[in-house]
Amino acid sequence: MNDAAKRCGFIAVLGQPNAGKSTLVNAFVGSKVSIVSPKVQTTRRRILGLTIHEQTQLIFVDTPGIFTPKRSLEKSMVKTALEARQGADKVLLIVDARQKSFEASFAVLKQLGEHQSIVLVLNKIDLIDRQRLLAIIQKFQAFPQISDTFMISALTGEGVSDLLQWLAVRMPQSPWLYPEDQMTDLPLRLWAAEITREQLVLQLEHELPYETYVETETWENFENGSVKIQQAVVVARLAQKGIILGRQGQRIKAISQRARIEMEKHLGHPVHLFLFVKVTDDWMDKPHLLREAGILDS
Repeated sequence: MNDAAKRCGFIAVLGQPNAGKSTLVNAFVGSKVSIVSPKVQTTRRRILGLTIHEQTQLIFVDTPGIFTPKRSLEKSMVKTALEARQGADKVLLIVDARQKSFEASFAVLKQLGEHQSIVLVLNKIDLIDRQRLLAIIQKFQAFPQISDTFMISALTGEGVSDLLQWLAVRMPQSPWLYPEDQMTDLPLRLWAAEITREQLVLQLEHELPYETYVETETWENFENGSVKIQQAVVVARLAQKGIILGRQGQRIKAISQRARIEMEKHLGHPVHLFLFVKVTDDWMDKPHLLREAGILDS
């Protein structure tokens, strides 16, 4: 394809925790590049999801949810989210349309500033009636930075292709910045760590200590196409270790099995996954450990 006909641009995907940002990015890309769970603040780092639509390469910047931070980890997450809009060609504000109050979303708009053009994306519309949707749109129209509004369901796909098409024709003319077959900028080691962390969140739910991350320590490829991966599940206190391991190690075994299946599905070859638990005191408040976890920029 002639570079002169190509378009390429960045779209920042912002919103509160659990608004459906990662689900939407995965729907755009057509594959899992960002982990998803019902637990708030699942996304901790900026992740790029890449897709091609006709002559346009769209680069979606999935971000942590915007909320009131307290600890170093939370502050770095919110800072990452707010900085994502810098240099973006379009900024999407994803809003869970089921909320009873939208004050937190209004607060996000105020943080972004009056001069930031925002595309409002009301998500989860399959779960509420149209009359309520119209009332919600009216509330957001009070903010002059809202340039356009879309109603979608990232989970069912309703409205997603229309939004993708709309974005594609509005990206600037530019050569593509990534290979056509690349779906994310996340290195495989970090991606695999995220897949395991997703299973921790899904299987432990409210039992999962917030001070938990996964580190891929070794990655070994074999001639038959299989890969051996060793990962550390890092917790902040010794008392949390037993929660991850479970009785006689059954819980971590189940987590490993589900993560391995998920990795094999996306990698397309056998995976031998080995997990162990490591204790690192108060890692969330140590910038050098946040950088090692891929959460804080170097």
